[in-house]
Amino acid sequence: MEWETTTLVQDLLPETYRNLSSEELDERISLAKQKLGKDLVILGHHYQRDDVIQYADFRGDSLKLARIGAEQKEAKYIVFCGVHFMAETADTLAADHQIVILPDLKAGCSMADMAEIDEVEEAWDIIQNEFGDTVIPVTYVNSSAAIKAFVGRHGGTTCTSSNARGVLEWAFKQKKRILFLPDQHLGRNTAYQMGIPLERMVVWSPQAGDFEEVRGPLEEVKMILWKGHCSVHQKFTVEQIQRIRERDPEMKVIVHPECSFEVVQLADDSGSTEYIIKTVESAPAGSKWAIGTEVNLVQRLANENPDKKIVLLSTTMCPCLTMNRIDRPHLLWALESILDGEPINQIKVDDETAYWSKVALDRMLAIK
Repeated sequence: MEWETTTLVQDLLPETYRNLSSEELDERISLAKQKLGKDLVILGHHYQRDDVIQYADFRGDSLKLARIGAEQKEAKYIVFCGVHFMAETADTLAADHQIVILPDLKAGCSMADMAEIDEVEEAWDIIQNEFGDTVIPVTYVNSSAAIKAFVGRHGGTTCTSSNARGVLEWAFKQKKRILFLPDQHLGRNTAYQMGIPLERMVVWSPQAGDFEEVRGPLEEVKMILWKGHCSVHQKFTVEQIQRIRERDPEMKVIVHPECSFEVVQLADDSGSTEYIIKTVESAPAGSKWAIGTEVNLVQRLANENPDKKIVLLSTTMCPCLTMNRIDRPHLLWALESILDGEPINQIKVDDETAYWSKVALDRMLAIK
């Protein structure tokens, strides 16, 4: 896979790092952190594995972490334990003197990869021909810097799962229709909560180069949903919710809005990662929760809230496999490469892409 907006070089993880014991990894990571001191900040996404996130100076969702990294003015190096698009956003927001490093360049995001810039530009031309100047693009922050820049150049903005409704309300004040990238489910679930019927939504398939799920006249369409999805959240099903409720009627089901429409409708509640965390943490002791999101986060919530019963909605493990590519050997390699004066895996977004990507991000941050 080639990243279009970055210049990256990575050799394979040296064999010496692969053969270290758990104790050696912990000792050397701790020592490297100590030596780098205030020159270093490590950011850990909520979905990151526990043996890595223990070293994070900050944990959170992708945008929160990118903003935190930029605020650490003393830190010359930002090591992002997440996936590629997150590190791109961190570099976009970082100061000129800050270097963003992704410990393993293979830590990508399948959802972000479902919206390639060439496909989006081709689709935009067709959509413009169909609807004229009535469409504004909005992209979920789970997208490449190139897609964020595209949105910025065309008057649009980004959104998170936390503020998606507010962003869509703003966007509808600008234009009659929204092209929502790259996750169809967050777009559909949010728009439906706003009172937009499914008949006013269509899906754009980049593979077919055409509209899908057309339930009514195209001239009445308000939401054009890009055919993308999160591979983790598609593993949660209506049948799982039904089984949970049959087994324990007291169990509350809360899911992420990247889940399918049917799952979100059947759940007791839905919301962003931060919303799920706050809801469960503030729930009364003895409450029971089945959570439809990434397994590392669910297990961490269970460990940190022993007064509640917390289980994964699915009966099978649902890890973000690309996120889990960031492990202690890669983290140690990244830290020691800095100490050696030859940092590996720097994520660098080109100036023009960074400019327009930041325009899109700033528009979102200005929305009240």
